Amino acid sequence: MFDFDKQLSALGQQTVLCIGDLMLDDFVYGEVSRISPEAATPVLAVSRSELMIGGAGNVARNLASLGVRCLFVGVVGDDDTGRALKSALKAEPRIEADLVVDKSRPTTRKVRFVSERHSTHLLRADWEVASHVDGVSENAIIAAVTKLLPRAGAVVLSDYAKGTLTPKVVRAVIDAAAKAGKPVVVDPKGLDYSIYKGATLITPNQKELSEATHRNAVTDSEVADAAAALRVATGARAVLVTRSEAGMTLAADGAPVHVPAYPVKVRDVSGAGDTVVATLAAMLALGADFESAMRAANAAAAVVVGKRGTAAVTPAELRSRILPAASLAAEEKILFDWSLLDERLDEWRSQDLRIGFTNGCFDLLHPGHIKVLTGARSACDRLVVGLNSDASVKRLKGADRPVQDAHARAEILAALEAVDLVVVFEEDTPEKLIARVKPKVLVKGGDYTREQVVGHEIVEAQGGEVVLVELAPGYSTTAMVKRARAKAD
Repeated sequence: MFDFDKQLSALGQQTVLCIGDLMLDDFVYGEVSRISPEAATPVLAVSRSELMIGGAGNVARNLASLGVRCLFVGVVGDDDTGRALKSALKAEPRIEADLVVDKSRPTTRKVRFVSERHSTHLLRADWEVASHVDGVSENAIIAAVTKLLPRAGAVVLSDYAKGTLTPKVVRAVIDAAAKAGKPVVVDPKGLDYSIYKGATLITPNQKELSEATHRNAVTDSEVADAAAALRVATGARAVLVTRSEAGMTLAADGAPVHVPAYPVKVRDVSGAGDTVVATLAAMLALGADFESAMRAANAAAAVVVGKRGTAAVTPAELRSRILPAASLAAEEKILFDWSLLDERLDEWRSQDLRIGFTNGCFDLLHPGHIKVLTGARSACDRLVVGLNSDASVKRLKGADRPVQDAHARAEILAALEAVDLVVVFEEDTPEKLIARVKPKVLVKGGDYTREQVVGHEIVEAQGGEVVLVELAPGYSTTAMVKRARAKAD
């Protein structure tokens, strides 16, 4: 049985080769408040825009976010969009891109116009040429894959039907990977899956499965039968079907396996398939079996659909979601990814709730901590607790700390009624997080003076206040650790 708790920590030692259709995702956010006088067309009042690496590049982003080294091969045009993608990929330290420049075609770009308030996509505009790349580009792609393949533990073919993954390229990649003993995960497109013959794992969604096999694929049994038929037709070792709110179905050796989707608040499904493929490849590179890889991918998908835009998942988020210790408290109260923080704070502020903040390492929770936390909660309507990451604790407390990792410390804090939100921060001080939260109340223990409290200038400049809570005497995590180790010796 795959040991998630032990082996997820090894993600950072894995390398995955990803080949596919690269594109630039441009998200334009705003609100519609009127109709244009020029035509019966809604007018989007733009508040902000965001450029992101998209298509197969989002698979690469998800691999990098998981801590995996990604070797990426794709095609761009000789244009500003292509140059923007090159720069964006170069800025990703865990992505090593080998891009083929095809001057005969534009770089694919998708612009999505989104209602910020409702996370609703209003319109999408595409710039693209979906025909296959020419023979020169094909050979350049194959040469790049041949050079990079020996360094990879697994391979992803991310097919968006934009022309990078020609039948010749796909065949060359699968054959080379099979010869090298490397698993190949395919995110397919089109109706002819025979081009993927010999792939290790193929991941159609339910609609794609039905179209590719010309079968009904609605019920569990229908999906399982269609997946089994596709597995036989392609010679794949396994077929995994993504089914949105119905979860996932795996057809491999033995009986089919169905896993339900996690119950989450869906904010945006953009790029969730990329997250699934990236997680599957990373898990197979780790040596996971197909079912364990599917369960990890199912958990990763639940994380990203809870975010806005084309999102990625971190190892901390994956671990918190997939391990049995991760419960409703973690779902509701723990944030490793700050991208969801503003939404939670905006919701509280819309209800005129007074937001408080305190922070600490909370390595071994003791009555002194409880007194500060309950005192902090009594001074506000919602309490945000900033929690030092493991690396931050190590820098502050020494190489033998923390005693408990950030996941355990966060879950313990989240179980307390006084705590409404736990946000993990990487820095040595919470100043950056305080500036983001903008609390009305900043709380620390009575062993500090107001001037010593990090962030007091930020809070007071916005009309907030610093509250010092009297400490419970005789409690110190450092002293507790020393006593425990002395007894052990």
